[in-house]
Formats: sequence, C-alpha cells, structure tokens
Amino acid sequence: MKTTGKNKKSSQERSASVCTCINLRRSSMAITGLYDRYLAPSGLNISQFSLLKHLTALGPASVSELALEMRLDRTTIVRNLKALEHSGYVEDTSAEGSRNRCLTLTESGRTVYNDAAELWEEAQRFLQESLGNGNLQILTSLLSKIENLDGY
Repeated sequence: MKTTGKNKKSSQERSASVCTCINLRRSSMAITGLYDRYLAPSGLNISQFSLLKHLTALGPASVSELALEMRLDRTTIVRNLKALEHSGYVEDTSAEGSRNRCLTLTESGRTVYNDAAELWEEAQRFLQESLGNGNLQILTSLLSKIENLDGY
C-alpha cells in the first residue's frame, strides 16, 4: 500500500499541542466520538442522550430551563431537540398560543433513554477503566475549574 503524508499517526505518535485550547478541542472530539460509538445502537448521539437525561430529571421544561440546567446556549438546545422531536421522543405540550415551549419526554422517549442509559454506563466504565479513578477525578476537577474561568 502506498503511504502518503496524510496518513493518520498512531495514538502512540500523537503529541500534544503547545496550545491548551487545541488540546481541549481534540480531547472533546475524542470523548464525544467515544460516547457516540457506545450510544450508536440506541440511535442517539451524546448530545441527544444528554437532553433526554436532563428532561428525565427535570420533567417538563422550557428551552430556557434546559439551557440553564445544561449550561449550553439555547441555539444548541434547539438544534439538538429537532431530531428528538422528529423521532417522537420529545413533544411540546405547551398551551396553544403560548410563547414558551414546554418540552416533555414521550413514552418512546423514556424507552429509548432507558435503553441508551445502559450504553452510556458502558462508556463511563470504559473511561474509568482506561484512565483510572484517580485520573478521572483529577480530570473532572480540572474541567470544572476550566469551565469556571469564564465566569459561569
């Protein structure tokens, strides 16, 4: 097989950037990909699963309430809700003519969430085994500190 300069480096050959932002973006993409692969049998990606998880915990909620609870912008929430509503997992149960949406998990949404939760747990266990409890606790602590740098 002919090799080119575009071939991906093996994981042993990858090195960190001097730029912390790039390192965090690369890590975020890797973790997102990992969770998406684990969740693939459910038909959900990690963003959709997280929305269902928060709706399960909150009960009926507005887009603003979800955005506040998830600490994401409303645009991101709305974009990820479209597929969930189209699939029949989430519905708007607000009164007709209401200016605020009231998002509710449907019965099929609860079913797909419960099935996907097992897959999510597998991804969590994989990370815990791969990184070790101590490193995972350090990572979680550092990520929390980083998030709070922006004044959230």
